[in-house]
Amino acid sequence: MLSALDHHLFCEGKHRRLAEVLGAHPHGDGVRFRVWAPNARRVSVIGDFSGWSPDAGPMVRDAATGVWQLDVPGARPGERYKFHIEGPTGHRADKADPFARWSEPHPGRASVVWQGSHVFADHEWMRGRARRHQPDAPLSIYELHIGSWRRREGRHLTYRELAAPLAEHATRLGFTHVELLPVMEHPFYGSWGYQVTGYFAPTSRYGSPDDLAYLVDTLHQAGLGVIFDWVPSHFPSDEHGLGYFDGTHLFEHGDPREGYHPDWKSLIFHYARGEVRSFLLSSALHWLREFHADGLRVDAVASMLYRDYSRKEGEWVPNRHGGREHLEAIQLLRDLNEAAAEAHPDALIIAEESTSWPQVTRGAHLGGLGFAYKWDMGWMHDTLDYLSNDPVHRAFHHRKTTFRQLYALSERFVLPLSHDEVVHGKGSLLGKMPGDDWQRRANLRLLLAAQTAQNGKKLLFMGAELGAPREWDHDGELDWSLLDDPRHAGLARLVGDLNKLYSTHAAMHERDCEEGGLDWIDCNDVAHSVVSFIRRGATTREVVLCAFNFTPVPRHAYGLGVPYGGRWREALSTDAVEYGGSGQGNLGGVDARPAALHGNRFSVEVTLPPLAAVFFVGEEPEAAGVESVAPPPSPIASGPYAGPGDGPSVPLPGEE
Repeated sequence: MLSALDHHLFCEGKHRRLAEVLGAHPHGDGVRFRVWAPNARRVSVIGDFSGWSPDAGPMVRDAATGVWQLDVPGARPGERYKFHIEGPTGHRADKADPFARWSEPHPGRASVVWQGSHVFADHEWMRGRARRHQPDAPLSIYELHIGSWRRREGRHLTYRELAAPLAEHATRLGFTHVELLPVMEHPFYGSWGYQVTGYFAPTSRYGSPDDLAYLVDTLHQAGLGVIFDWVPSHFPSDEHGLGYFDGTHLFEHGDPREGYHPDWKSLIFHYARGEVRSFLLSSALHWLREFHADGLRVDAVASMLYRDYSRKEGEWVPNRHGGREHLEAIQLLRDLNEAAAEAHPDALIIAEESTSWPQVTRGAHLGGLGFAYKWDMGWMHDTLDYLSNDPVHRAFHHRKTTFRQLYALSERFVLPLSHDEVVHGKGSLLGKMPGDDWQRRANLRLLLAAQTAQNGKKLLFMGAELGAPREWDHDGELDWSLLDDPRHAGLARLVGDLNKLYSTHAAMHERDCEEGGLDWIDCNDVAHSVVSFIRRGATTREVVLCAFNFTPVPRHAYGLGVPYGGRWREALSTDAVEYGGSGQGNLGGVDARPAALHGNRFSVEVTLPPLAAVFFVGEEPEAAGVESVAPPPSPIASGPYAGPGDGPSVPLPGEE
């Protein structure tokens, strides 16, 4: 039934298109069903086409491959089905198809025969994607959960309903990419998609696979990339899912010390089994190929790398060398990145890796894991911890603002302010900030500016741009009415202008991942809690001076050494009135004078507003007189921002 080549690749863990040979495949007069269940005693396909009778569709087993097959004449796309499996000990279960392309809506658990029809019209985006994904290109990611971003009449938006307002919102705020919390089918909504049962099926909560393709297509045509979260680290033990699939531990490891995750009460893939690795590789490449995803963010990589992850002594099994490294999972990650690089060299595979594992973003062929980027969890924790302190105490924690530069070039990093930081009682980003209402908002503006200024790509979870006062609730939606308040609208305006500063000034992104992209001016002003540095590009003579005042005391005539003389234009101050600040500033810029300071030949005297960041743009003297092209006006600064889909220009589908 499987070709010799398919069987060989499947067993070796090298098959990359397994869903094309297993699962449900419509043909001229019916549907061909195939399922891998090598230890089963008996398998039947049951469904709408057979009255759900186990006796109506007995499948035939290929002894060499363990694959069961049946052609069902008259079966059609859109019909539901499952596999009725009797295990070697007589255990019986009705299982969803591991390779199903779609599933019936919740609370149903059946798979659905699918035949897609969407034709992508994103050719321009796909042709230019490689350039957009170079390490010297800006990458600013808007992370969201579809079900709680926006609702209508108490229900989720569908993929199609989401497309236009999301494209408007993300482009208005200057993001380059959107990242979706897992859209793969999952039985428990409260898992946010991280307890996956359908590794090839978009969740039917928001529509069909064609509807998801439409969403991606729309975002691409609006100039936005799309990244999917993907979870190869564990899966739930739901009866209809992968667990104990053929009456044996097939997809998961049978030893609970290796096959059970104590934190999430879920099952861990048997990474040493070639067929399981083929399953996961095929899943990852499926989303890149079939849905034109621009990348995958691989969840919980740290839990895959270490056999003793979240386990006490005696609760884990060492590897064959006696160590704690999970060699088979490491090989899977390397295989994943090599396969993605070969099939989709312009896609981004990003690791959520929370430890100091070395060479996460070094090529797999050079001994690394091969990821394009790694989340910098250390920066996130240090920065949030620092800003949570009352400013009077920040001098005692000053190192948290500077430590990152000791390792900033050890990997290619994404700086995340993600969903993980606004759940489980952690409060919202605004809620983490100390002080009265004005100071909390100023501190949040400082946080967003610090993320923009540091070398590394950016990620921001939905709601932060609104200044949400409460932590994220997956059962609710973002409070878009906050934008009726000028203080919250000002924060959204700041997010847009920070993204504009980051994207339009090459010095802010070209050397994110290489030496020379960030040079300290002064990292040691502990007494005043002030930090300053220069950002430099590779192909521009422009440089950007970034200075941060982490106290509520304004600093007037504050001296900063700069590398060049001439005019330094104030490009942005987070204390601007339109962002909700006090409006203290530098009257558009300052002039450098030939007075040495901080190891530089020139210096400027600037006003550092309270709890604020300021950005100045200067030029090398050789560039004097060179005509520069002004960036287009910010759409945020042009007027009040009402929020996505609220204006008549971008109505939701079906609205007048």
